[in-house]
Amino acid sequence: MQMAGEDADGLAVALAAGLERVVALLRALSQPSGLSMTAVATMAALERTGPDRLTVLATRAGVTQPAMTQLISRLEDAGLVRREADPADGRVVQVTITGEGRATLARRRAVRADRLAVILAQLSPEHRAALAAALPALDALASARRDEDPVPA
Repeated sequence: MQMAGEDADGLAVALAAGLERVVALLRALSQPSGLSMTAVATMAALERTGPDRLTVLATRAGVTQPAMTQLISRLEDAGLVRREADPADGRVVQVTITGEGRATLARRRAVRADRLAVILAQLSPEHRAALAAALPALDALASARRDEDPVPA
């Protein structure tokens, strides 16, 4: 279903504000772990999409390549990721998440989910149903192709 430009603009403004509040809630529900949000997002991307180059990870995270190199070095030292030669081109290094990295993400998610469940239990059945119904749309939004500098259609 295509939205008219003004409707899409209004939805974008409201959704951006609402998502900011949800991100703040998720940050508050997360246990301190010594991992930055960029580190966790990078590990989650590697878990979701598989090994990737440092340059791709830096672009996706919106940081410089040197900053991503430092982050990956710290994560590698902690045993959460590892660097490997690209099977298609041995000159290229790819980063992959380790089993310990996956376990770290799973523990973080479990803690947040437990804490979020307490909050969800306080909501009305209608609000819980609305949140459940919105999950496919939120997944589609998060999976949508993003250009470097999106231009409104």
